[in-house]
Amino acid sequence: MDVATMIGIGIAVGAWFVSVILEGGNPASILLLPPMIIVIGGTIGVTMATGLMKDASAAVKALPRAFAGKAVDPEASIGVVVAFAETARREGLLALEEAAKSVEDPFLRKGIELAVDGTDPEELREILEAEIHSKKQEDKVASKFFGDMGGFSPTLGIIGTVMGLIHVLENLSDPDKLGPLIAGAFVATLWGVFAANVFWLPISKKLTRLGDLEAKQMELMLEGVLSVQAGANPRIVEQKLLSYLAPGERPEPSDRAA
Repeated sequence: MDVATMIGIGIAVGAWFVSVILEGGNPASILLLPPMIIVIGGTIGVTMATGLMKDASAAVKALPRAFAGKAVDPEASIGVVVAFAETARREGLLALEEAAKSVEDPFLRKGIELAVDGTDPEELREILEAEIHSKKQEDKVASKFFGDMGGFSPTLGIIGTVMGLIHVLENLSDPDKLGPLIAGAFVATLWGVFAANVFWLPISKKLTRLGDLEAKQMELMLEGVLSVQAGANPRIVEQKLLSYLAPGERPEPSDRAA
């Protein structure tokens, strides 16, 4: 589990509350229910209105992933592919049929199964590339939903502030109420900007980052499957797949026999 998002949001929220306290304020004065309802509820509502119901459902399902999602481990996957390449080179592709059933990665398992079934290399590439494209499109839905929330939230905050100021104007005859009413009106703007930049946009960016890593992993596995199907030397397969990783992410190539 990658806790960067939880830690980052925790630091941001903590810094916000500490700054309020250091300025002599009361954090409870910010936790006003009416501004929070118009900002959070309104943001969710208008974002849902821009898409389909299944988009909102996808965003809800993806939310835990933003906080607890685990980055893929390309090194482990490369090791699996290289092991398949060794087996295929010694015993042939059909020897991978049983081994493929134990592969946890559904994309890699599907690729190996198609290769074992004798799928034409070009057709195999087209099928797996279509899988990658579908995965990218699926990931964009949740990321875009939270990104849109980040765009709408400040505007809803301004609307909440305008509503509060209207209430202020209704009470000009009572000067004692003006201070708290004006302060409460601007809390909506605060929540709109805060929620956008501390919650919605970071979540959107995290989902985009995880999706990019997973897509890169799938592209790497695609090349690995095609190399296994072609009967390539395991050492060459390993070096080829490692070249897809950033230099700082590459382990030392293992000492494999040709």
